[in-house]
Amino acid sequence: MQKLLTALLASASAALILAATPSAVEAQSRIKDIVSIEGVRTNQLVGYGLVVGLNGTGDSLRNSPFTRQSLEGMMERQGVNIRGANLNTKNVAAVMITADLPPFATPGSRLDVSVSAMGDAKSLLGGTLLVTALQGADSEVYAVAQGSVQTGAVSASGGSGSSVTRGVPTAGRIASGGVVERETGFDLSAMPIVRLTLRNPDFTTAQRVAAVINQAYPNSALAENGTVVAVRSPQTMGMAGFISQVENLPVRVDTPAKVIIDEVNGVIVMGDAVRISTVAIAQGNLTVSVQENPLVSQPEPFSRGGQTVVVPQSNVSIEEETGRQMRIVNGGASLSTVVNGLNALGVSPRDMISILQAIKAAGALQADIEVM
Repeated sequence: MQKLLTALLASASAALILAATPSAVEAQSRIKDIVSIEGVRTNQLVGYGLVVGLNGTGDSLRNSPFTRQSLEGMMERQGVNIRGANLNTKNVAAVMITADLPPFATPGSRLDVSVSAMGDAKSLLGGTLLVTALQGADSEVYAVAQGSVQTGAVSASGGSGSSVTRGVPTAGRIASGGVVERETGFDLSAMPIVRLTLRNPDFTTAQRVAAVINQAYPNSALAENGTVVAVRSPQTMGMAGFISQVENLPVRVDTPAKVIIDEVNGVIVMGDAVRISTVAIAQGNLTVSVQENPLVSQPEPFSRGGQTVVVPQSNVSIEEETGRQMRIVNGGASLSTVVNGLNALGVSPRDMISILQAIKAAGALQADIEVM
């Protein structure tokens, strides 16, 4: 019975220690969260079209010649000639359409498109986008878009010129309004080698990524530099299946010692690798106050040649905050020690910025300072 109770207590103690101590896996990141895969990316598409059906909130054809020319060209394609006619409609607006083509998108799949007015249209609410070709950077058509525009905005105006607007009524979206017509031609399965690009370049992290992959799949990864890790799939696996296994491997990410300072907003961000050599810090505020008390000087009664003048009187005072002693921060201090030491001085974030810059100038801050 005594042995059983001792074993239970030991198990409970071990469980408490494991619960209180973060495991190595929890301190690691998946490879898919820190890298981008070569070729697996979105592509931007853009197009020019017309939105019709607006309730008098479209472009003024006199001020928007591109809208007039587009309307004339569209009607000619429909067999109606309106060139030279007096067009006063305000129910049409010229728009630019943008969309992101996902990787591996196949013909027939849907995508969301954004619609933005080009001319002097007041609102796209209730309008319908006519079929528009969406082109890539190579001027090839990869998708077409059409549908009702949803702005999510409200705009109203009165006859006296008063108006109320909430949101942006001249820009909207068409959910699933685009249809993919062409693939990008990227074939992942035909690539013998795929390059993984670190989002935050670092030689140590790149070597760790390669080591983790080689541990699971020997001789399949090589860190080319601090940014790129080249991987080759085993002969028994396809590249897509190999990438799916690799991207879920845990790896410990190494971060450089860096201090980010935003002087405008008084924000300081320090990495865990920041260290400080032994240094003594003292901080105090010195306030100089100057008060002007003008005094009016008048001559004696019945005096000759006397004048009333204003005699300035200045009162200058100097106040220096006391009670703050010089504090010593030991060498090799961790991030928590640095923060606690600076907080013990009772300084504001803006004063802390000056202190960190002074410590860096003294050569005691073992980190890079980046001022935004």
